[in-house]
Amino acid sequence: MDDVSAAPLLCAGLIGYRALRKTGEASVLGIYGFGAAAHIVTQVARHQGRRVFAFTRAGDTTAQAFARSFGAVWAGGSDQPPPEPLDAAIIFAAAGALVPIALRAVRKGGTVVCGGIHMSDIPTFPYRDLWHERTLCSVANLTRRDGEEFLQLAPTIPIRTETQAFRLEEANEALTRLREGRLRGAAVLVP
Repeated sequence: MDDVSAAPLLCAGLIGYRALRKTGEASVLGIYGFGAAAHIVTQVARHQGRRVFAFTRAGDTTAQAFARSFGAVWAGGSDQPPPEPLDAAIIFAAAGALVPIALRAVRKGGTVVCGGIHMSDIPTFPYRDLWHERTLCSVANLTRRDGEEFLQLAPTIPIRTETQAFRLEEANEALTRLREGRLRGAAVLVP
């Protein structure tokens, strides 16, 4: 793997793997926001025999096709319910409004993991969305174990990354594309 292709493994891949580990043995997994981390973690989840349902911005058929190309068995807008209840969900999108939506999509005892670095405020929601022992948690740190496991696992799958390289002076353009949903896969800054 060349440096640009490997770069997303060290950030998006590791945080995605940590978030996936927090879902336990969930066999039906929802992923909200399909970008850098999601396209990597979907490959890991599929390798583990899990079924992945991808949620994108409403009407974003390009991102939905991208998700299916990496192994999602279903892809639709985050305004749609999944075809069946989820065992767990990971939210990579920075939209706090997705938290109550994901909680309603997981079955009793399900887990919702907030896997982003930041997120807009989570709106209030009725207690019944959390009730029945649903778990809501976030991922903030990685462990040495996460890194060792993931970096040993990645070449055995093998993980394929989709990247868009930007020169360092184009970093603001990369961030703008990310915010606007015009980035496919992972942005990588190169000297």
